[in-house]
Amino acid sequence: MTGRAASRTAVLVCQGRATADGRYAVGRFSDPVAWHLLDPGERTVVEQARRRQPPEGGPDRMAYELVWRTGILMVPRTLAIDDAVREHGAAQVVVLGAGLDARAWRMPQLAQAIVFEVDHPASQRDKQRRLGDRAPTAQRVVPVAVDLDGEPLAGPRCGRVRPCTRDDLGLGGRRAVPDRGRRRGHRRPARRAVSPRQPPRRELPGPLADSAGDASRHARRPAARPANRPLAGEPWVSTWSPQRLRTMLSANGFDVTSDADLLTLAGGLGLPPDGKASLRNGRVALAVRRSA
Repeated sequence: MTGRAASRTAVLVCQGRATADGRYAVGRFSDPVAWHLLDPGERTVVEQARRRQPPEGGPDRMAYELVWRTGILMVPRTLAIDDAVREHGAAQVVVLGAGLDARAWRMPQLAQAIVFEVDHPASQRDKQRRLGDRAPTAQRVVPVAVDLDGEPLAGPRCGRVRPCTRDDLGLGGRRAVPDRGRRRGHRRPARRAVSPRQPPRRELPGPLADSAGDASRHARRPAARPANRPLAGEPWVSTWSPQRLRTMLSANGFDVTSDADLLTLAGGLGLPPDGKASLRNGRVALAVRRSA
C-alpha cells in the first residue's frame, strides 16, 4: 500500500464479491454483506458489472473490467475457502490480510468461532468505519493491526527480494492471536510468524498467486504500472510457483493436501465463458500442519 492509506485492492475484491452475489453460481456462492461494506460511490461500477453494461471507454471502462473480472475470480476462490472452513469447524480462525473479508459476518458456521482479522492499521480503521454497528455471525471478531505490506527489508533472513513484514505478527498481536508460541524475532516473514500458532492438524486454506503471466512482470517491476491505472500504487511484491509454495509451506511444517487453479475449481459453476482467461493465474491450496 502507498503510505498509510487503506487498501484499494480490498475494495476491489469486495466489489467483485458484490458483483457475483446472486449473479453467478446461484445456490453455491453468496456474499450479501459485500454490498453493504462498499461506500455509495463504489457501488456504481458494481451495478454496471451486474447488468453487464460497460461504460463507453476510458478510466470508467477500465474500472468496469476490473470489477467484472474480479467478480468471476471471487466465485471459485471464495467457495473453496468457505468449504474448507465449513468442513473443519475450527474454533479459531485467523484471516491474514483480511481487507473487507465478510466471512465473520455472513457464515453461520462461525457462530462458535473466534475470528482474528489481521491487517494494516489503516485498513482496520477503514473496515470498522464501514461495518458500523453491524453484528457478526461469528462468536467474536478480534481485529489485529499489523503491517504485513511485504516490503523487501535488509537482513540475512529477509534478503533483498524476499517479502517480509514490517511488524512481527507475534509481537503486534501477542495479546490477540490464538495459540501463540514463543516470541519470534522482529521483521520475520508473515509465513514464519504465523506458522507456530496453527493448531496441530488444522487445514489452512489460502489464495496462492502463480508466477505466470503479467503478475510476475508487475511483481518484478512494480514501477512499470502507469500512474493513471487503477491500483497503480499497490503493486504485487511477491509471486510464487506452485512448487515454490509447496516448498515454503513444507519448510514451515505444512503438507499441501490439495492445490488447484481457479479455472479447475470453477468447473460446473456456470461462470461466463468470456471470463475464463482471468481464472488461469490464480490458485487455492489447502495445507495441513504436521503433528508435533
